[in-house]
Amino acid sequence: MSKSTKIQKTYNILIRVLILVVTYGFIYKKVFMGKDWLRNLIVFESYFKDWKFFATIILLVGLMFLNWGIESIKWRFLISKIEKLSLFQSIQAVFSGASISIITPNRVGEYFARVFILEKASHIQGILITILGSMSQLLITILAGTTGLILFSIGFASRVSLMVGSLYYVLLVILVIFDCLLLYFYFNVSYLALWREKLMKNRFKKFRKFFVVFSYFQHGDLCYVITLSFFRYVVFSLQYYILLRFFSVPVPFFQSLILTSVIFFVITLVPTIALTELGVRDSAALYFFGIFFSETGSLDDSLKVGILLASTMLWIINLVAPAIIGTVFVNRLKFFRKDEPEPTSEGS
Repeated sequence: MSKSTKIQKTYNILIRVLILVVTYGFIYKKVFMGKDWLRNLIVFESYFKDWKFFATIILLVGLMFLNWGIESIKWRFLISKIEKLSLFQSIQAVFSGASISIITPNRVGEYFARVFILEKASHIQGILITILGSMSQLLITILAGTTGLILFSIGFASRVSLMVGSLYYVLLVILVIFDCLLLYFYFNVSYLALWREKLMKNRFKKFRKFFVVFSYFQHGDLCYVITLSFFRYVVFSLQYYILLRFFSVPVPFFQSLILTSVIFFVITLVPTIALTELGVRDSAALYFFGIFFSETGSLDDSLKVGILLASTMLWIINLVAPAIIGTVFVNRLKFFRKDEPEPTSEGS
């Protein structure tokens, strides 16, 4: 074994250990040192004696695996353009990415970390493909959020000062136009391969060749990917509704979908890391549910507790649990290789 190979292996091990330490450190700080932890624990204790609580948790965990399973299928399909992976390898990559995402802004590490499971294909091409997959999920969130805002404004515009006046409707029009532009860009992403000479200046010349990867995806491929992203969105929206109803928040299903879409939209727009995301999620949920329940009175303490518990459980099941599972697979990632392979052609 050469000296350089030994160094690469040492660095791989050190990075894996660092990821494990930082991931568990973040989870411990948020879950066990958060100011609301003891309060939530006391409330949770009252549910532990109810078999319905455990049945609900099992259902939600099952939906969590369905959620990440769909993401694994989606990523495997995307990355197959440059390297063939088994479904299990894709699952390993996706859960490993969830572990790393917990310490990165807006969980972007979730998408960049996956490519280190690749053995032959270019990491740079893998990152570009993974960004395309994350773009499809972001697009669904933005489209649903915009639709939710429009429906929300129809029913509750008079109760929110920000929703009164022509400026608000101008902003909605801008959002709709923005959505249309995003859809156009997404379904014509192959043009990036043609425009790379103009988009990238001389100092980025060596990266131009990697952009050919966008030409591998036809409209049918992109439709399939965004459809899978939509199903993921449906799954975690359903999880949220189940939790709200379990914790006695009396919100009808259709109104829940509207409120959920707006809350997820806000979370997406606000720069966060996983450590602070729960606070943003809680604040957004309390704000929009407060407007909704203002129609029948006010958001009393029992409703606030139910909303906060639902948000906390959703965060634990969909982010903390996958991050912990992902630490089992981090050892499969290879952060250093001898050489970065040349860009591959489709189907190679």
